[in-house]
Amino acid sequence: MGKYLLLALHFFLCTQVIHAQFGGSSTEKVLTIFQEFNQYRHENKFDKALETLNEAANIAENNEDEKLLVDTYHQYARIYLEEGDYDTAIFYWDRAGNVLKYSSYSYGQAFHLYLDAALRYTEGNNFQSLKLLEESRKLSNNRNLTNNILLLEAYIFTNIEKYDDAVKNLHALIVNSDDQERAYLATKANLQLSRISVTLNDLEEGIIHSKAALEVAQKHGYANEIKEAYQQLSDIYEQTGDFSQALTYRKELEQIKDSVFNIQKVLIESKSADNIKFEHQTNELNKLQIKNEELSESKNRSEITAILTSAFLTIISLLAVSLFRNNQIKLKTNDLLYTKNKELELARDAAVSAMEAKTNFLSTVTHELRTPLYAVTGLTHLLLEENPSEHQKEHLKSLKFSGEYLLNFINDILQINKIDADKLEPLKIEFKLHKVLTDVVESLQQNANENKTKLLLDYDPNIPKTLLGDPIKLSQIFMNLVGNALKFTKNGKVEVIAKMLNQEEDQVKLYFEVRDNGIGISEEQQKHIFDSFEQGSIQINREYGGTGLGLTIVKSLLGLFGSTIHLESELDHGSSFYFEMDLKCDRKAVDEVAFELNNEDFVFKGLHVLVVEDNKINQVITKKMLTKKEITCDIANNGNEAIDMAKANTYDAILMDIHMPGISGEEATRQIRKFNQDIPIIALTAISLDDSLDSFYAAGCNDVVTKPFKPEVFYQKIGENIFKNRVQGSV
Repeated sequence: MGKYLLLALHFFLCTQVIHAQFGGSSTEKVLTIFQEFNQYRHENKFDKALETLNEAANIAENNEDEKLLVDTYHQYARIYLEEGDYDTAIFYWDRAGNVLKYSSYSYGQAFHLYLDAALRYTEGNNFQSLKLLEESRKLSNNRNLTNNILLLEAYIFTNIEKYDDAVKNLHALIVNSDDQERAYLATKANLQLSRISVTLNDLEEGIIHSKAALEVAQKHGYANEIKEAYQQLSDIYEQTGDFSQALTYRKELEQIKDSVFNIQKVLIESKSADNIKFEHQTNELNKLQIKNEELSESKNRSEITAILTSAFLTIISLLAVSLFRNNQIKLKTNDLLYTKNKELELARDAAVSAMEAKTNFLSTVTHELRTPLYAVTGLTHLLLEENPSEHQKEHLKSLKFSGEYLLNFINDILQINKIDADKLEPLKIEFKLHKVLTDVVESLQQNANENKTKLLLDYDPNIPKTLLGDPIKLSQIFMNLVGNALKFTKNGKVEVIAKMLNQEEDQVKLYFEVRDNGIGISEEQQKHIFDSFEQGSIQINREYGGTGLGLTIVKSLLGLFGSTIHLESELDHGSSFYFEMDLKCDRKAVDEVAFELNNEDFVFKGLHVLVVEDNKINQVITKKMLTKKEITCDIANNGNEAIDMAKANTYDAILMDIHMPGISGEEATRQIRKFNQDIPIIALTAISLDDSLDSFYAAGCNDVVTKPFKPEVFYQKIGENIFKNRVQGSV
């Protein structure tokens, strides 16, 4: 694929001069030179192209034109890249970069990035090349540059098998309105579309695009493209079994290759390339010769002048030798540095790819585990509700505990994955801090009772009632800290402390602490306690269990708020985890009428809901859990059925699965909201790394319950969203 890139570079480079820089008397001459250069390149007349390039280089030197010099260096780099001399190509690319450092030449910068992308693409660094092309596009809106970026992107998309994106770019090039290279762009696009069609086994489409490319190439004399078209047509017809047509195009191809013109042309190009390569050195020698002739004419001058001249020339010669050697050392050093940089870039790319692969794998695994785990926990709950015998109840409780433990482990892994992938952002919504902390304490009270430990909340009444922030992540932080403290504290006390340090207008600084008098943490263990999967020691892990991810999650979540977790601890005397946090408050906020209801206030009997779920096992479990509360339901197997049933029937609520074949739960929710704005819709999802709670709410969901869910949470969400709606409506 690299050769296609090199050919694609042929037709682009000359236009940079036409659009970029000139305002002096040499404008017309330079425009003519680069127009000729462009034509020769398209016609594959490399010897003529090199001659025009050399003429442009002379003009740049004589006029001391930095922009033209940059353009010339870029084209030298491109020529050597086409010839396979990568070291020389990189040398001239680097020279252009050095000139650009001291020049405000946006078009030159854009092309420099484009050529860098071409170099990286040739080396196989597809994703780095795409990034560089995007940066190049931002620096210039030149139509010709944009078209060439589209073509190089198409080659890269083909390499990484993003054929739809490649085809989109290429179709745009076929109908391009480039005023200089429209035909050549269309030819290159048709050739690439032909290759993609063959790859996708659409041979008829491949023939159509190859013939289209051949027609335009023959009309304009694009020699290389004619050969490519013949080659592709011969190969495609051979694959289709039409050997007669294949032989016809093969003969045409061989006739071009064996022509006397091509043989002579190769010899001329080889000589021209050598001439250009050593021209700069020849120029330097000519300058020295002129100096020597001038000195020869001054033989009759005084002896002192001759001695001084000789000494001066000696010094100059020594300096020239020194500079030459230094330059050679510099070139070798640059080569070595470039090689090492490329090695580091490859290692970085490999590390990034490995991290992405790990993230995607863990995300997929955790997501897929939730569906069967929903069946395990759901069926366990239903069996426990059916009055099992005592020995059965013991086994079922063990099964329930194991399921919940596995669920917590999966949640921790998913949370770490989201943090590593930078897919977590703090929300900014109004919430009541006292309720968040009270909910945490109440939900963990059973754990405290089992350990015979007092769980206390010390809450500063001066803290504003309504704050602005992310109550979900704040709840996760305290669930981990308090849960951790309870796990390592038996027959003791755990305190959750919230104090206000100061308040300035709508900004408050709060102090939080979770303190216990449990087993404590040694100084050595404190150094690594916030690392992933770190629990202090193997003995602690065996005795107390857990994944060792809780404190890692706390540290990362606090980082989202710009806060830092601190630890003070002493063995056998307990631990204290504390941090400060800045939050905004609404001083004008007033207490709202409380509409919260307890579980026992919910009368579910007579409710009729719609369950949208594609998994048959999940359908059975959800239906049984609803039947336990005397709730009737209809089942929709996919999003389309859900939309139709919601239109045709009246429901008290909709329980919407998010991940389904066909249209997703999010899209089904959007469609339902078009004709029903009031019905509560609760999303039921085995949330994955790519899922966002914000997107669920934006689609129109009232609430979200993650699978596998605890039955009490499931009933609570249904009750809150149905009955709270009704109470607020009546008020």
